[in-house]
Amino acid sequence: MSIIIFLIVLAALVFVHELGHFLAAKKSGIRVDEFGLGFPPKLWSKKVGETEYSLNLIPFGGFVKIFGENPDEESISGPESARSFVNKPRPIQAIVLVAGIVFNFLFAWLLISFSFMIGVAASFADYSQYASRIENVALTVTHVSPQSPAEAAGIKAGDAITRVNDLTGEELTVEAVQDVISQSAGAPIELEYARKEETFSKIIEAKEGVVEDKLAIGIGMDRAGILSLPIHLALWEGGKLTIYMIKAVAVGLYDFIMSAFVGDADFSDVSGPVGIVGLVGDATRLGFTYLLMFTAIISINLGVINLVPFPALDGGRLLFVLIESIKRGPINPRIANTINAVGFALLLLLMFVVTYKDITKLFVN
Repeated sequence: MSIIIFLIVLAALVFVHELGHFLAAKKSGIRVDEFGLGFPPKLWSKKVGETEYSLNLIPFGGFVKIFGENPDEESISGPESARSFVNKPRPIQAIVLVAGIVFNFLFAWLLISFSFMIGVAASFADYSQYASRIENVALTVTHVSPQSPAEAAGIKAGDAITRVNDLTGEELTVEAVQDVISQSAGAPIELEYARKEETFSKIIEAKEGVVEDKLAIGIGMDRAGILSLPIHLALWEGGKLTIYMIKAVAVGLYDFIMSAFVGDADFSDVSGPVGIVGLVGDATRLGFTYLLMFTAIISINLGVINLVPFPALDGGRLLFVLIESIKRGPINPRIANTINAVGFALLLLLMFVVTYKDITKLFVN
């Protein structure tokens, strides 16, 4: 089931991204030869007007075949060269290239806003201005550290803590629970928590080394509940959260790339299609809004990654447009096409390596 949901999510994200390119190209008078979901071999296709719409066998991606995006003699000087991407003004080229990224960000905004409308888990502290709208407030686990006592006990993010030793109800604050854990001196801690309709009871011993300078079981906590907003507030808060996420993803990607250059990057945190299938399954089990929010995060990641100035990505093609603007002349088409082909091959190789690592994790774990 997780694989089916993943393929639906992937198809939606690719469709939205390529739709941005497609609509911008059409609006700019550029000929679009094909709009395809997945990569060949082709399973189904139908030509409507001048554009062929296709469904392809390999589901991890999609494409829009824009006339002249990979320049050749026909697109440069052929009978329809006036409708070629390569012969359009460079600001138009930039708009077409960035449109897919913009659509990914807009899609994320709509998903997050819709989540706020139907009810999303929200921190009481972060959304105190909507305190009267937050329902079912509880002390919620926000993070579980790997290889911690909490992970060993089966505690997961999203679980609601209902009792810690003698603490219950309003006594269950973040500070009070942290004090009980840090002062336990290795004595067993009785912890009860709820997950959907189920209640669990565990005996956990806090350990040193999980966090610095104190005993801990390895969880992050927050007072949180379900926040539902009317459409105007949902769009406003959804927009703010989308902008925050774009900045956070961009900073995280920049730090990762810089770390990779100096050999300090942790590639174990990178997930490919197989790893994302597992994450989609986790989000689905938590609930529909979690799946929507996860899809929004992936959409933002897709948009930010495509801004990276690497050949074959939209950012790489934007870099070519910038170089051509500075030098006031086109880059040799053979050179540009070769660089993009090499970049695409490297991206496929990277996806293969990351997928291999995801599969080996399944067997190791």
